[in-house]
Amino acid sequence: METTKISLSKGVFGLLKDHLKSNNKLSEYNRSKLEYELKYANVIPAKSIPENVVSINTSVQVRDTETLELLSFGLVAPSEAKIKNNKVSILSAIGLALLGYGVGDEVSWEMPEGMKTYKIEKVSGID
Repeated sequence: METTKISLSKGVFGLLKDHLKSNNKLSEYNRSKLEYELKYANVIPAKSIPENVVSINTSVQVRDTETLELLSFGLVAPSEAKIKNNKVSILSAIGLALLGYGVGDEVSWEMPEGMKTYKIEKVSGID
């Protein structure tokens, strides 16, 4: 497993811990990766999360390292997610994969269509 230490707010950390306990749909790879990330996460107050780190209510641009496709979307609370508005839940596959990582990081995660690796190119606040 890669050793990048993710940075999470206390609230998002708690949400991910709960999600890990209650969600049995995670693949074995994703479950063990998320457990590892949470074990070593840098848990800090929300206002201390660096601007270049993916968190709740951030806009993200990532590049699929295989297809070179650029994806842009906002990461929001599950209750605010609306695909037609380009707002994706932090508990979606790509949300779980990216949370806590920063610009320049490459993140691998098992998606519904198979293993994917994304490079985070830009992170900003949601407009």
